[in-house]
Amino acid sequence: MSNPASPDSSDYVAPGSGRRSAWFLGLLAAALLFVPGACFLMNRSRLKDVPLAEGKAREEALREMIVKLRPLHLPIHKPGPHDWLANHAEPGQTFNEYLACEPVTLEGTRRVLYIQPLGKFTPTQRKIVTLSAAFMAIYFNTEVKVNEDLPLALVPAQHQRLSRGFGTQLRTGYVLDKLLKPRLPEDAAACIAFTAADLYPEDDWNFVFGQASLYQRVGVWSLARYGDPDASPADFRLCLLRTLKVATHETGHMFSMSHCILYECNMNGSNHLQESDQAPLALCPECQAKLCWATRADPLVQFRKLAEFCQDQGLKDEQASYEKSRQTLERR
Repeated sequence: MSNPASPDSSDYVAPGSGRRSAWFLGLLAAALLFVPGACFLMNRSRLKDVPLAEGKAREEALREMIVKLRPLHLPIHKPGPHDWLANHAEPGQTFNEYLACEPVTLEGTRRVLYIQPLGKFTPTQRKIVTLSAAFMAIYFNTEVKVNEDLPLALVPAQHQRLSRGFGTQLRTGYVLDKLLKPRLPEDAAACIAFTAADLYPEDDWNFVFGQASLYQRVGVWSLARYGDPDASPADFRLCLLRTLKVATHETGHMFSMSHCILYECNMNGSNHLQESDQAPLALCPECQAKLCWATRADPLVQFRKLAEFCQDQGLKDEQASYEKSRQTLERR
């Protein structure tokens, strides 16, 4: 994303071509640099609430994992003039810094991730949503439920506008505030709407890929500009991969994970679609440790399941990455 509404705003927008003049295509809900070390008040699990011996053992195991995995990961590339870090001076976030900020975890009563389909989908787009839900269940080590579809007719005409090249656009604020927040289940860690409709946040923006309200635990993401998954098997895989990246990246923010500035990582900020395509689906060692802490995932089990998912979907590079990580950790 290029810029949230304000430094203290809980609503994060992923700009597309932006306000009047072109912003560079961005991924969702980013810009945590405006709240350095930010951890959002969603469902925090304080370190003091974890039994001391158990917490220390988990910390030590994850720090050992970081050391083992570090040789597999490349340092982040030098940003080009239009890339994220060339335009945003972010502080980053180590695993130690993450723990110190009392991060959001799945240890409270809110443990379920909800996927809310919004509007009509082609059968292939529907498959993208279903597969994304399955991937997120592995990735976040928790139950993911897909709700019944909500029709686009629930969005009033004054919160829609004519096409900017990808069909009728929906105003993201209405979707978040009027459709998702009132329907948020009590056991929801977050509710994420997927739609094939194009999105915009304000009248002077051309479009956004999506928007998330981190305090309210809701977000909406669009498949409209990720390519045509019906065009070919390769196009399907590209659309799926883009969707998996953005869904896990942005939900990661909801679990207090800031942007990564150390490695090539799924939690890298991104200012345009080419930059996001260059980022891996896998997390770097520091961010993997954060994810395992937040979700209590066993990294060996997680890597195996993620590799199997990628193999089934023909994501060969991603499969190889997860398998290499698993094999590295198995070498005691």
